[in-house]
Formats: sequence, C-alpha cells, structure tokens
Amino acid sequence: MFAQELNIDTISNNLANVTTTGFKRNRVEFQDVLYQTLRVAGSAVTQTQVSPTGLQVGLGVRPAATTKMFHQGDFQRTDNPLDIALEGDGFFQIQTCEGQTTAYTRDGSFKVDANGRLVTSDGNFLQPNITIPQDAIFVSIGQDGTVSVVTNNVSQPQQIGQILLARFVNPAGLVATGQNLFVESAASGPPQIGPPGCNGFARTIQGFLEASNVRIVEELVRMIIAQRAFEVNACCVKASDDMLGEAVNLRR
Repeated sequence: MFAQELNIDTISNNLANVTTTGFKRNRVEFQDVLYQTLRVAGSAVTQTQVSPTGLQVGLGVRPAATTKMFHQGDFQRTDNPLDIALEGDGFFQIQTCEGQTTAYTRDGSFKVDANGRLVTSDGNFLQPNITIPQDAIFVSIGQDGTVSVVTNNVSQPQQIGQILLARFVNPAGLVATGQNLFVESAASGPPQIGPPGCNGFARTIQGFLEASNVRIVEELVRMIIAQRAFEVNACCVKASDDMLGEAVNLRR
C-alpha cells in the first residue's frame, strides 16, 4: 500500500505539470523484496528423488527508483523571438542567482533583464552570457545557436553570441531542484559542452517552446491501475485481519 501511494503521488505530480514547459515525466520502478524459503529447490525428497521446484513466499514490494523520462515533448508555437525549443539531446546552461553552481534546463522561455542579458523567468542567467543591445529591433537565433540582431544603426544582422548546450551520458542521473532546473550528480557524469546542431547536440528552434512530455490519458490509466492495486492490497489486509479474528474466536 505504501508503494502504490508513492506511485499515485508520482502520477499526481506528472499531471500537475502537464502544462509546465520542458517538464519530463517521472516513472516509479518497483522491486520485489525478500522471500521466505519454506523448501529449497533441488532439496532431497527421497534418497533418489529431488524436488524440482522450491517453496517460497514473497514478503512484498518496495520502490526502487523514480526515473525521469527524457523523450521529446511536443512543440508549441509562440512566435516570441526569445522562446527557444530544443529538438534533440541537450540542455541549456543556467547560472543560478548565487553564481556558485551551473544548472541545466529544457525550458527555453527566456527574457531580457534591465541590462539586456538573457535570463530565465526567475532571473537566472543563460550561459554563456548573451546581451541584447538596447537599440535592437530584430533578434534571430539560428539552429546552430548563433544569436544575431539588427539595430537601428546597422541594417545587416550582427552576430552577438552563440548558445552552447550541455548533454550527459546518463541524463536520468540528474537531480531535479525545482524551477525547471537540474544539477549534475555522480550518476549523471560531467557535462559535455558543444554548439547546437552538430555532434549529436539538439537544434535550437526559435519561436517555439517544448511542452511537457506528460500524456494525460496514459497517466490517468496508470492512476486507475495504481488506485485499484491500492484497494486490492487494502482488501488483503482486511482479509488477513478477518482470518486472524476467526482463529482467535475458535476457542469460544
């Protein structure tokens, strides 16, 4: 019952973030626990015969892991020049407000601060730093991450920087910290840095955002299964209690 409660909590979190940009759904993985062995397989039955099977009773289930599923979410068109979707493998690099750690995200809904620097909704800086000139009238972001602007003084586009992405050998090992951010861990391995669109890194698509990869119907089906499993386990507890009650009342 505790295991299914965790399963329902995870599914509820997935459904709560169905409209969160760049969100990746969680999946709970379970393992069976220890077994009580009443008879070992292959034990002697007679001097010439051995038991072909054993006799074991399982002692339940336990949650083993919650895994982030990093498959691609659908694209949503916004026509905002500062919205960027990633098509493929990779993360934006984000410098936190404390400036001590680098975080990673698939959320490409960027803004500009008072100094023209590209930041997240929480004011964290995109790395490498890219500053949009105050007199810029047009911003273009190529699929290779190059950022160009057209200003009032110069009609030709001028390149002002390039977005670099990070990817990991084991992205499921990243630690989610909230605010659509992840940080590396010993399980994820160190980040590999490179420009978009080459060597297996994602392409940057301007004017689009990557939606959550949560599928509502699939999550609702999983929730129904988890709820029914919880109810069945509760019935087992009640049945065991009734059997014990009958055994206690035999003397009467």
